[in-house]
Amino acid sequence: MDVSSIAQAATSIAETGNKQAVGLAVLKKAQDIQASSAQALIEAIPPAPSAQRLPSNLGNTINTTA
Repeated sequence: MDVSSIAQAATSIAETGNKQAVGLAVLKKAQDIQASSAQALIEAIPPAPSAQRLPSNLGNTINTTA
């Protein structure tokens, strides 16, 4: 191996490392954006209506033989 091929290999390895670092940074940023979007969607869900109008015996048992 001559010196130029060793230098070229080292440069190639360094560029690959830089590309991976940039790709990882972009991935983390995309995950942060998705997390904030999901949080906004969760907060936008209206509260469930209360079930106070139902009789107290409803919802206490489940018929598993039906």
